[in-house]
Amino acid sequence: MFRAARIAFALALFAGAAGAQQASDTGGGDLAPALVAPILDYDFDAPESLSAPVPYAPEGDPPAALLAGELHELVLEVRLAPEHDPLRDGVMWRVFASRSGEAGELPVVAEAQGGTVTVQLPSGDYLVHAAFGRAGATKRVTVADDDQMESLVLDAGGMKLDSVVGADVPIPPENLTLEVMQEDENGDLVTIVPNAVPGRVLRLSAGTYHVISRYGGVNAVVRADIEVEPGKLTEAVMRHAGAEITLKLVAEAGGEALANTSWTVITQDGNTVHESIGAFPSIILATGDYTAVAAHQDNIYSRDFTVEAGIERDIEVRLADLVRPEPPPAGLAGAAERPMEP
Repeated sequence: MFRAARIAFALALFAGAAGAQQASDTGGGDLAPALVAPILDYDFDAPESLSAPVPYAPEGDPPAALLAGELHELVLEVRLAPEHDPLRDGVMWRVFASRSGEAGELPVVAEAQGGTVTVQLPSGDYLVHAAFGRAGATKRVTVADDDQMESLVLDAGGMKLDSVVGADVPIPPENLTLEVMQEDENGDLVTIVPNAVPGRVLRLSAGTYHVISRYGGVNAVVRADIEVEPGKLTEAVMRHAGAEITLKLVAEAGGEALANTSWTVITQDGNTVHESIGAFPSIILATGDYTAVAAHQDNIYSRDFTVEAGIERDIEVRLADLVRPEPPPAGLAGAAERPMEP
């Protein structure tokens, strides 16, 4: 009975009736299980962990007046956490004047890249900013009449993401999207990294991040809240339960797929999760039970199928699976033909 209701729903779709609500690509609201492992001795200066720095302020030429007079050496170092050694590489340094320029922006008076760096500045007050990947720290510094050293603390760590399906099979990068989000001051989730690269370390400020892993573009989605701790690398493996399937409309089992076929895939609760036109579209679905509905030359065909984790296969809908409209209940057909009595 339930299958008949789903097929009737599909008929309504192709007849132009209102379709079911499209399933959200963010999946269910429950957090998916993830393997999270902090690593305490990770070398954040390793070249493979480099990430583009986030610009802190508009770039500009240093005002000549700020660089007049005797220069003093300012040595700058930065640490992931107070107890850690200074970083040796991968830091973008910017030094700003403490007073805004004509455009209302703080002028950049010095820039440097590396770990511990030395800049030359005249006496005065400055704002020093260190960017390490997507983590940063700012400190107000006063340069007196002598050379000096200043140390900043990033309060940052690293996150390394991977996703697997089935029996721990890595998901090809072309089929995977990893999005990293964090709550803003209003409690809303905002995207920090829209498309993280699997296996690459993200340098992030310490805190809790919400990670969304999408396997394909339909409904195979898992989520996890991941904590980044200062000076530590957290590795998270997102485990998917889904598989890639290929839809085919064939005259007989193993036959050639018929072209110019319109496809709709419906979940058990009646939600449409996929629509396309083609001879053999391939899609990735979360595990579960579905109905494949094919429309070809004014006929509609239907078949139920099940998606199992990590098992790729063809779903063949045969011409023998023709959907025929159900006749009206006995007695109603004749009554519809008889004119109403005055």
